[in-house]
Amino acid sequence: MSPNKSKPHVLVLPEDDADRQIANGFINHYSVNATAIQLLPPSGGWEDVLNDVNTVHGPEMQNIPHRMLVLLIDFDNHKKRLTKVKARIPDALQSRIFVLGVMRNPEDLRRELKRTKTFEEIGKALAQDCADNQQTFWNHELLRHNHPELERLRSSVRPFLFE
Repeated sequence: MSPNKSKPHVLVLPEDDADRQIANGFINHYSVNATAIQLLPPSGGWEDVLNDVNTVHGPEMQNIPHRMLVLLIDFDNHKKRLTKVKARIPDALQSRIFVLGVMRNPEDLRRELKRTKTFEEIGKALAQDCADNQQTFWNHELLRHNHPELERLRSSVRPFLFE
């Protein structure tokens, strides 16, 4: 189901299927307002995510002021990837586009989080942290680099995304 374009909402654009599964777990958490968020099909790679932003989603966002976009990418252990990605996001959309992801890749995160068996369980745990305003899972070494973007995102979506 698509969110109401005249109300604040979030689109999530994952790089690959593992990121999609994590996002799906997040969206299916009981505290998330599922009518205010939509998961898009995976783009195929972080460069493809940026291409989709600049050719499809960015131009759409120009006419939909309540839309926010979360880009889920694998950082592939490149600490400067966030800077590179943000440099390619149009200036007019910088405040409404957020970049999150695993420092290496979701498969490594799943291996290190022995308590969770699936990507969807990881997504649900991340949503629980957001609902509780905690950093339990978000503090994992493969996710800690997200803190600045996560705080920016939380302050923008908390009023309408968490029930």
